[in-house]
Parts: sequence; C-alpha cells; structure tokens
Amino acid sequence: MEINVLIVEDDPTMRVVLKNTVLSVEMDFEINEIHEAENGKEGIKVLEKEEVDLMLVDIYMPVMDGLDMLDYVHDHPDFQHIPAIVVSTENNEQRIDAILRQGLGFVPKPLTHLLLKDQIAKMLGESTES
Repeated sequence: MEINVLIVEDDPTMRVVLKNTVLSVEMDFEINEIHEAENGKEGIKVLEKEEVDLMLVDIYMPVMDGLDMLDYVHDHPDFQHIPAIVVSTENNEQRIDAILRQGLGFVPKPLTHLLLKDQIAKMLGESTES
C-alpha cells in the first residue's frame, strides 16, 4: 500500500523534520508523495488538488491555524475521512483532550520518532510491531 501525506506547518525547519521522520518510519506501507503547506489555507488548496491519505497539522500558524483547517476538513464530505495528527507545542490538557475527542491524533513537539510512528499506525490502522 502507498500513501500520500500532507504536512501543514509554518516553520520550514519543522516541515523538513516531519518529512524526514515520516520517510524513515518503517511500516506496512510506502510513502508515495509528501505534500507541504505553510498554513491551513494552503493545506486546503492541496486537499482540493491532490489525493491525501494522512495529514500532519500544526495548530499555531498564520493566515489559517490548524484547528480551523481541521474544522473545515471535518465538515467537508470529500475530506472528512482523511485521518489527521496534530503536531504541536500545545500543552494545555483541556485542549489536548478536545483534540483527542475529535478522533485526531496528537504528537507534542519536540516530537519523537516512536511517538509519531505510533500515532501514524493508530490513524491508519497498522500494527506498530516490527
């Protein structure tokens, strides 16, 4: 199985870190394409043009933040099936709980390879055992 990933992150360095981490995750699928966007508005434009199987989304971004983008995605019939993992510096437990209650994954920054792998596996229904 091949998947396409969308990384929505305003920090170019963090986009590179996320991209490299996703590419290094060993699972039962291959990465076909990784699309990148600097904010939620650009992320929606990517969704409108490209097939995406998984989204990694930061919360705090200019133009349109990640939660607003994910609300749009959740309400859009063409996109609401796409699993998403929030990757953020958010440390407010109530906000994190609200994110998780929406069925989203959550990985705190600074991220760890293993935690991101586990969240990807959970969102895609894959086993995390090697």
